[in-house]
Parts: sequence; C-alpha cells; structure tokens
Amino acid sequence: MRSNIKHSIFSALLVSAVFTSNNSYAWGQNGHRIVGKVAELHISETTKATIKPYLDGESLAQISTWPDEMRSAPGEFWQKKSSRWHYINAAPGKSFSFNHEHTKNKESVSNILEGIHYSMQTLTDTNSTLDAKQFSLRFLVHLVGDSHQPFHAGRGEDRGGNRIKVSFFNEETNLHSLWDTKLVENENLSFTEYAQFIDTNNSELIAQYLQSSPKTWVEESHNLATKIYKYTNDEVGYSYIYNNTPIVKTRLQQAGIRLAGLLNALFDPAAKELETALVFEKKQTN
Repeated sequence: MRSNIKHSIFSALLVSAVFTSNNSYAWGQNGHRIVGKVAELHISETTKATIKPYLDGESLAQISTWPDEMRSAPGEFWQKKSSRWHYINAAPGKSFSFNHEHTKNKESVSNILEGIHYSMQTLTDTNSTLDAKQFSLRFLVHLVGDSHQPFHAGRGEDRGGNRIKVSFFNEETNLHSLWDTKLVENENLSFTEYAQFIDTNNSELIAQYLQSSPKTWVEESHNLATKIYKYTNDEVGYSYIYNNTPIVKTRLQQAGIRLAGLLNALFDPAAKELETALVFEKKQTN
C-alpha cells in the first residue's frame, strides 16, 4: 500500500495545481505532526508492535498529514465526501451527536465524530483488510488532532472561521488559518522540538486528559471557539499571541496524550496509565 499511497499523493499534487480548495486544514502540517510525535512518546510497546504493519514504515507524525494531502486527489470520496470527516457543527443549544448507521462505511461518514468511530471500528475489526486499517489509522491520527482545533467545531455559517478575515502583523489571513497554522508557526520550532517542549509525564494531568471521550474533545473545542469568536478583532498581534499560544499548546498536548490513550485502549488493554481512564462512546453504546 505504501507505493500506492505515494502515487496517490503525487497525483493529488498534480490535481491541486489545477483545482484549489477554500477549506483550511486543522493545525497545518506541523500541528498534526506535533500531535503524532507526542503520541509516539506515550504509546506502549504492545501498541507499537500492533500498529507497525498499519504504519507501513512510517511514524505517527508522518502519517498525520495524509488525509489533508489527499483532499485534492481525484475520485468521488476525496472530492465530495472526505471533507465532512474533518469537522462538526451543532445548532445553538444542541449537543454534538453522530449516527451509528453512518459509521458502517467510509462513504456515509458525515462528521468528525463519525469518522473517528468508523476508524476505531475498522482498526479493531478482524475482518478488515490491511489497506482498510492503514487508511483508518491515518485518519484516526489526523482526526484526533482536528477534534482539538477549536474551529473544527465552530460555526457553520462562517465555515469554522474561514470567512472571518483578520490581519496578523499586517498579513491578511482568516481566523481559522490563524489558529491552525499562524499561532503554531510563530513559535519558530520544528515539530519535534515543539512536541518535546509541550510533552508531559505528569500522571495526574494525563489521567485528567484521559477522563474524556471524542465527544468531549469537540465540545471543548466548540466552547473555546465560542469564546475566541467574541474577543478576536480584525487585527491581532503580540497581545493576542501572548494570550492564546498557551491554549494552542494545551490543545496540542491534549490531542497527543489522548491519541496515545486511544491507541493503547484499542490495542493494549494492559496499558494501565494511558488506557483505564479513557471512556469511549463506542463502549457506552455497545
């Protein structure tokens, strides 16, 4: 599958030279790699051995950006359906939810929660093919990161901040891009440096992060987005960076720790510290 994936990415790059998308990607490449790298530091040896065939010679950090790289690829799934996997919207006053019927195949997934659960089910299904599990691991790593970017649970009417223009040190951008890329890149760190700086071995903090579920993650993001909408002006600068970079770092840290906890829960029941506290909607509904 590795050669097929590389060929697909090459094709996607050719296609992207002709077609452009208005959608911003959560966290940008570095942000997703940071999440993958933090997770690598916390998955158990059993989990590492189990997912090795699904990684196909790459790392969690390397595969974390694949779903974004493929969004310009030809084919109905990538052109018309895959974008729905990356975000979720909820009407004011209503909670986030997903339809279990939509998680039965990748074509029917309609939001990020359904994408996470489809990927979980595929990875634990003994009847799933190797290709399907490689696809699902790539998406799962990516979507856990997406679920922690506030504007992937933002307002539908402004497309998660994509339609809100802001000026970042006189550079025109939008609120979504500001959060997924600009605030991360402003630290001037490689993804490995960033991951090392925000990583934690605080067992109490880890346990706190893991007392959650994918639904919790998007609810947290939605609540953050609601606050950010209110205090973001047309121009952002040093004070905005000072006030919001800690939030970015916390969300990336949480995403990495929770991704590790999720993978350990799926593949290593003996991984006590990173598994026992995590609660999944999947277990709650079975």
